[in-house]
Amino acid sequence: MTKNKTTLKALLRFSILAVLIALIVYLSYRFGLIEFFLNEEKLKNFIQSLGPLGFLGFILIQAFQVVAAPIPGEVTGLLGGYLYGTVGGAILSTIGLTLGSLIAFTLGRVFGKPFVEKVVDPMVLNKFDYLLHHKGAFLVFFLFLIPGFPKDYLSYFLGLSRLSIIEFTIIAGIGRLLGTVLLSLGGSYLRHHEYEKFLRLAGIAIVAMVTIWLFKDRIERLFRMWHIHRYKRDKEKRKNSSTT
Repeated sequence: MTKNKTTLKALLRFSILAVLIALIVYLSYRFGLIEFFLNEEKLKNFIQSLGPLGFLGFILIQAFQVVAAPIPGEVTGLLGGYLYGTVGGAILSTIGLTLGSLIAFTLGRVFGKPFVEKVVDPMVLNKFDYLLHHKGAFLVFFLFLIPGFPKDYLSYFLGLSRLSIIEFTIIAGIGRLLGTVLLSLGGSYLRHHEYEKFLRLAGIAIVAMVTIWLFKDRIERLFRMWHIHRYKRDKEKRKNSSTT
């Protein structure tokens, strides 16, 4: 009887999940949401049309582009700096990105592995599956700090981990801050027609991204080895303390 109830509950959850994904995909294409998020001019006009409530619209846009992980966040990050300046853009972007990350994390936790496997790239799942065996909050924070790591996908994936919601919220908020500030600064340069500064900043960012891209497999391998080593060490400590 209990087994039948569990199976029924799992089928019901999976059905709701399938309907939800189908609905989101349909609405995204039906109303041109994907194209909308890729067009900086349309985004800017929409936010400005909201008037005093524009900042709320921008926060929700930033949150949505995290939940819809394939949408690049660079466009909205630059837009925040363009519309609200470096400080204002960074603050609003951080709020929106943290909210979106928290939604993705919660969806992963509520709907479980079947949902995450549909949303997250299989390569990401395979690369970071070791994070599910140990909390590793410090390592996750480092992953969020590094430009180029798939933070949006990781947010869904980490919903399956042992991290608490509070721990994840702090990591997602602070971990994205460096990239958010740089994008907001770039947007501010564009607003004030400081193209030389913008190109200089973009050049530094490109060099950093290319360097990380060239060594990303080695970086990921080192992180994995470090994480597994800490996990084994902590496990050994717990074993020794239980025997004494």
